[in-house]
Amino acid sequence: MSTFIHITQQWAVAHGIKIVGIILATQLLLLFLKVIVGRFEKHFISNTTTEKGKRAKTLSSIINKTVMITVYTTALIMIVAECGVAIGPLLAGAGIAGLAIGFGAQNLVKDIISGFFVILENQIRVGDVVTIAGVSGMVEEISLRTTRLRDVEGRVHIVPNGLIEVATNFTCEWSRALVEIGVAYKEDIDRVTAVLQTVGTALCADPNFKDMILEPMTMQGVDSLGESSVNIRMFFKTVPIRQWEVAREFRKRVKKAFDEQGISIPFPHRTIYMGSNTPGAPDTDSGHLPLE
Repeated sequence: MSTFIHITQQWAVAHGIKIVGIILATQLLLLFLKVIVGRFEKHFISNTTTEKGKRAKTLSSIINKTVMITVYTTALIMIVAECGVAIGPLLAGAGIAGLAIGFGAQNLVKDIISGFFVILENQIRVGDVVTIAGVSGMVEEISLRTTRLRDVEGRVHIVPNGLIEVATNFTCEWSRALVEIGVAYKEDIDRVTAVLQTVGTALCADPNFKDMILEPMTMQGVDSLGESSVNIRMFFKTVPIRQWEVAREFRKRVKKAFDEQGISIPFPHRTIYMGSNTPGAPDTDSGHLPLE
């Protein structure tokens, strides 16, 4: 027993102190990195709706996880080395095992490679509203393997990055509020267009909305002739993710303006013509009954 205690004391002096030092250094390094990343986020992510803010938030999350994994892995290797285990054969065996696992986990490798290029090419960022792999929502988190989305109903979707073939980003750099307004065929189109232009100009000058709108409203004109309406299209160029708010406010103001000006917003209706019911008589129109 005395020999065992003596050997343990020698090992503790020779290696135990180093292992404790490695653990303490690891914790101090992680604490230091946490402070650095925190300052980085505070400096660049004051506004997550800006392009710089969304890019910084995405990168800070990836960098934080990558650095943490790297530090822990390095510390573990150093501790194993201090315990007298040969690192060379261990790393070689780990490489062979990793290669074998890679062949059996091709989807995982595909996800990681796809995630790397999604982040590198700045395709989508945290805070963007996107459609990927047939799912739409706001990006809450991006990792090398998956992308986390939350839709308007609050549901969370975890999408493997390997499934992202086409990414549709609704909030990259700027957005567009596209609005289509239908009016009755009897209305004067030039008068309607003038009213819409007045409403759009007033919205752009509103202090609550002028910072959201980057350019004056663009009137595209008559876009289509529907069954019961003439459809006029216009759009606003807005800051990212504000297009829906601007569109909703514009529609509300248009409804009020049309009511004041007596302009009709049509609803679908049909007219049914009923033929004669007299036996042997030719089938002629005897009247009509409108259905609304």
